[in-house]
Amino acid sequence: MAKKRKKENSMPIKAIKAPQERDSSSCFEGDRLDFLLDKLQRSVELAKASKGQVPDKIWTKLHFAIGVNDVTRVLERMPVPDLNTNSKEGDKTTRVPCKSPVALQAVLLATDCNPKWLTKHVPVIAASRNVPVLALRDNKGSSLRLGQLVNVRTALAIGIKGRNSIINKTIEEVLLNSKTAEASLATVG
Repeated sequence: MAKKRKKENSMPIKAIKAPQERDSSSCFEGDRLDFLLDKLQRSVELAKASKGQVPDKIWTKLHFAIGVNDVTRVLERMPVPDLNTNSKEGDKTTRVPCKSPVALQAVLLATDCNPKWLTKHVPVIAASRNVPVLALRDNKGSSLRLGQLVNVRTALAIGIKGRNSIINKTIEEVLLNSKTAEASLATVG
């Protein structure tokens, strides 16, 4: 007897574009990358100087999610923003409580990973949680440079946790500058 084949879905599969393909303004390379990493390194050093009696490893874990697995875990524990803005006050919906009260302010993602599928899911999850992704592209190895920021050998992804520190103010400034540069490019082109 001949085996029956399952009927395949006729719906086309939409490809999810990598962050550098979607939005070039969130991709940092060259002088912009050097400026960003220098600025972040200075703010990390200033924040570490005022940390008090907290050991380095604990301080780093309080301010950063380091690595693809840790960034993914924190992003998945963040609540999904409510898309229904027309809800009435009388409507009571049951929401699952958030396991982690810490939210990520931004994700720094190295684009030099091989194979690419290691980090392909991070921009998708971050977009669903309204967390900006800053893609770092460098011929010298952005994962090496990103790792130097938090004193590890390499890091493909670093999430900056939303705590009221000088690091968060620096990231806010970088994101604001990125948005104004994007707006000026839109008016020109």
